[in-house]
Amino acid sequence: MTKQFELKTVLVTGYAKAPQGSAMYEIYKTSGIVLEIDIETNVIVNAEFTFVTDLARDFLSRVLVNYDLTNGLDDLIKRIETHYYTPSTNSVIVALKAAYTRYIEKKKKMEEIS
Repeated sequence: MTKQFELKTVLVTGYAKAPQGSAMYEIYKTSGIVLEIDIETNVIVNAEFTFVTDLARDFLSRVLVNYDLTNGLDDLIKRIETHYYTPSTNSVIVALKAAYTRYIEKKKKMEEIS
């Protein structure tokens, strides 16, 4: 009998339209977010984005990593608005909300199955 592969994290994505006129729009057309979330604690353990620069990807990752999604998104959105001053701020927030909604819905379905 083979041992079942188990992870304690899930990968979830969200997308939004990138702001026109931005480099992100010219290259990707969308603002994308990829979150790795610990399913036992609801904490974001890793994050990536469809940004043009490594600095922007790294910076926003540091803003999101270790955030506990059990608290909802309000404090995380405030954190983004307080520290991330770019034309893509709103699209990042929309993508984050999409990823969060997908995570909550999928987790609820998985809990119903168990």
